[in-house]
Amino acid sequence: MSQSQTLDAYFTENREKHLEELNEFLRIPSISSLSEHKQDIQTAAEWLAEKLRMLNIENVSVDQTAGHPVVYGEWLHAEDKPTILFYGHYDVQPVDPLHLWESEPFNPVIRDNKLFARGASDDKGQVFMHLKMIEALFATEGTLPVNVKFIYEGEEEIGSPNLPAYVEENKTKLSADLILISDTGLYAPGKPAVCYGLRGLTGVQIDVRGAKGDLHSGLYGGGVQNAIHALADILASFRDEHGTIQVEGFYDKVLPLSDEERQAYRELNFDEEALKQEIGVNELFGEEGYSYLEQTWARPTLEINGVFGGFSGEGIKTVLPAEAGAKITCRLVPDQDPNEIVELLRAHIEKHKPKGVEVVISEFDKGAPFLTPFDHPLIQAAGRSYERVYNVPTAFTRGGGSIPIVAAFDEILALPVVLMGFGLNSENFHAPNEHFHLENFDKGLRVLGDYLHEVSNLEF
Repeated sequence: MSQSQTLDAYFTENREKHLEELNEFLRIPSISSLSEHKQDIQTAAEWLAEKLRMLNIENVSVDQTAGHPVVYGEWLHAEDKPTILFYGHYDVQPVDPLHLWESEPFNPVIRDNKLFARGASDDKGQVFMHLKMIEALFATEGTLPVNVKFIYEGEEEIGSPNLPAYVEENKTKLSADLILISDTGLYAPGKPAVCYGLRGLTGVQIDVRGAKGDLHSGLYGGGVQNAIHALADILASFRDEHGTIQVEGFYDKVLPLSDEERQAYRELNFDEEALKQEIGVNELFGEEGYSYLEQTWARPTLEINGVFGGFSGEGIKTVLPAEAGAKITCRLVPDQDPNEIVELLRAHIEKHKPKGVEVVISEFDKGAPFLTPFDHPLIQAAGRSYERVYNVPTAFTRGGGSIPIVAAFDEILALPVVLMGFGLNSENFHAPNEHFHLENFDKGLRVLGDYLHEVSNLEF
């Protein structure tokens, strides 16, 4: 039998056993944001470490951080072959509202070939696939085609506050030729995707302050600046009627899309009419000259997320509000720098600040954008592995969202990052009734095994 046939037979024969092992993992309520689950986090880390040891992975450790632990392991006996660093997370989101779950969130059940449990798709199910793929290669070939390292964290769902420091302190231990992450999804059911870029994120809160207290609009109206009017003027200055951001210098470092990328996006035949129906709008809105996919994957944004101030209770209260505020965030693309963007926002706000008020700007957490070039051999090889298993062309996509730790890996380790995920947007991660389509669990195991062989034969 060929390598792929041998792997396929192994996964088929051991499917039920593998699913029961995954259920063990899913039963651990490793919710990172709730202090009462601190021991569950430790239990999940130890569970992972033990599974790595059972695979004959070496130097396995559960490394404590200022928060939740990091699990590490390695196998480095493929002489003159590349090294893959696998990353994932074993922590999960809280489960509330509990009454909306159709089954217990930490008691996994299978319905319609979907595995329902918190963490099934994000990210325990996909982390578990790494382990079973390694197990299968050892069992069928007696060795691995590449060297492997593993780093699994327990804080991704709370923003990975301690992982960048861990990576910085362990740069030598974590050295590799690429980082492989399975924490993304397919483009659509039956349509695999390699995500080769993510947008970054930065944001600020704008607090506008006028008089020392709210004023009577009959006594002072027309003669004293209204904090909400001042805020509205600032917010209106950020974009023009076409959605183009008016902050001076905002687009200066934006890396333009290549012709090949734009063509690849067109070939996806994205259905904008279906999107409008799905989200309940009669028109889409965005920067002119770019398609919806280009706007949401590869162009930066500036969005007002919330506005507050004045009186909003029942009836009317005739006051000039003394204070008003807004929260804004920007999704950033390569090669924009989050810190530079904040300074541009500060300068813009100062320039457009109306008379009669003071403005205070507070920064939020930042995450840099990430991009592994579309034509990188490791990206294209991932596409080939998907195609051999799914028997359809692979979509090459960027993600409109942000995974800050991916950018941190990129910056600290300076390695290409390959995002090979197997979830679907419809799988309710972070919501009640999270689930994982087992069709993609089955195919994903085979894709990952194929990819290790692909990487072993690449020159990059």
